[in-house]
Amino acid sequence: MFIWIVFIGIAVISYLVQSSLQSKFEKYSQIPLSNGMTGREVAEKMLRDNGIYDVRVVSTGGMLTDHYNPANKTVNLSEGVFNTCSVAAAAVAAHECGHAVQHARAYAPLQMRSALVPVVQFSSSIMSWILLAGILMIKPFPQLLFIGICLFAMTTLFSFITLPVEIDASRRALAWLSNAGVTSSYNHSQAKDALKSAAYTYVVAALGSLATLIYYITIFTNRRE
Repeated sequence: MFIWIVFIGIAVISYLVQSSLQSKFEKYSQIPLSNGMTGREVAEKMLRDNGIYDVRVVSTGGMLTDHYNPANKTVNLSEGVFNTCSVAAAAVAAHECGHAVQHARAYAPLQMRSALVPVVQFSSSIMSWILLAGILMIKPFPQLLFIGICLFAMTTLFSFITLPVEIDASRRALAWLSNAGVTSSYNHSQAKDALKSAAYTYVVAALGSLATLIYYITIFTNRRE
């Protein structure tokens, strides 16, 4: 019963955090930067200021689909960020460039997360089936569920390693936005608020993954007895 209460609680918090993030993004997307810079221009300037010239800034479809791809060294900005001049666009663009700076500086948590990507992709592709089969066959073959738990543990580890990576990227972004004069004393707090809301989504995701892992471990422990 307790674990279900935790699940429901995390689901409610996740919904509230996502709703808050979308609301703040829409709100701060209406506040223009005084210098008139678009998200693309902010990203390109931050890369140059950090001595990074081998990373391209490209546009990608969707909303809040912004990400840095270390494989092909691209900062991918969503349509609402790439050509938009706003506090939200500047904050998101700088955050993704923060990952590019991490990559260029060989930031250890980012290297660790990148190394785990192939493992997590493989685990995710078969994990659900193994966990389902493991639960159904818990009595005759408990080892199958144990294997599924180990695979799920990799995704949980990935979620927690992601936290310092995202927080550090936001820290770098906010410091640069202020030092470069992209944000002013008036709207810097708004950029900070937007990135803080985005960070909360990763915290909730990590806690949700941990709660799910504990749930499977509980099943394995209880039914094995």
